[in-house]
Amino acid sequence: MASIVALALAVLLPFSPHLAWGHHPAGGSPSSAWHWRPDVLLLLVLFGFIYARGWLRLRKRSGRVVYKSQLALYLVGLVSVGVALVSPIHALASALLSMHMVQHLLLLMIAPLCFPLANPVAAFLWGLPRRIRHRVGRLFVRASSFRYGLWVLTFMPVAWSIYVTNLWAWHHPVLYQMALRNIWVHDLEHLLFFSTALLFWWPVVNPAPRLHGLISYGYRIVYLIAATLQNTLLGMAISLPERLLYPFYAAVPRLRDLSAINDQALGGGIMWISGHMYLIPIIVLVYRMLSYEEETLRERSPKRLLNRAPR
Repeated sequence: MASIVALALAVLLPFSPHLAWGHHPAGGSPSSAWHWRPDVLLLLVLFGFIYARGWLRLRKRSGRVVYKSQLALYLVGLVSVGVALVSPIHALASALLSMHMVQHLLLLMIAPLCFPLANPVAAFLWGLPRRIRHRVGRLFVRASSFRYGLWVLTFMPVAWSIYVTNLWAWHHPVLYQMALRNIWVHDLEHLLFFSTALLFWWPVVNPAPRLHGLISYGYRIVYLIAATLQNTLLGMAISLPERLLYPFYAAVPRLRDLSAINDQALGGGIMWISGHMYLIPIIVLVYRMLSYEEETLRERSPKRLLNRAPR
């Protein structure tokens, strides 16, 4: 609950009408700083259209194949990407480390978790034109090298290592400040954050096609606990130092009453607390595991076995 509250406050902060720059020459509000990028908006609309088209086709064929909740989750994922990249959060990320952490949170934990939950492969394939659908569909057959590559990348130890290495690397002062100074590097950072997070979350949700078959709930829980621990360590590494890790923020206009070092502590705290969001899927997995065990015990109960006995 604490992580949800922290995220909500951080997301709503840029839209506050009382928020203004302490030394901004125009004295304007950051809530007006929408970053309308045609390339981002075009991709969001395109991917949304393809998925929705495929979802509707599958819905007409068999309503049991896809669910309204999956469509809603996919749209939440798209909106999360849009909020991260075109809303005032993006503009504030260049001046506030805390807003940069919120932006990363949307690209690491919200959007890439929503997409696998939406069971995207089938709907996306059915949203493509027939010829393209057949060609793309061949990539997912068991004998294809593409599917094998996905199998390797989503193998839990590999996916976890790629995700964590990428996350820590981009928070190193050299790469972090390079991304703030160069738009192309910043775009690369966001692309790698999202793609590696998608690989990370894929085996947790394990949507179709199930590249690794049935994955034990226990493995998934350990996987997420390990992610929680490393995220906590990263948040501590950012928030606890009394020196400025990223001097870039000392040279940009500040918000009133929020120094660069306090902003750093706030940003690290957001990263620290947001790590507890991994606990949400852990709770879901534990619930499913216990429910499965309870059902198994019921199936094996003497009374039920007696009722099944031939008479």
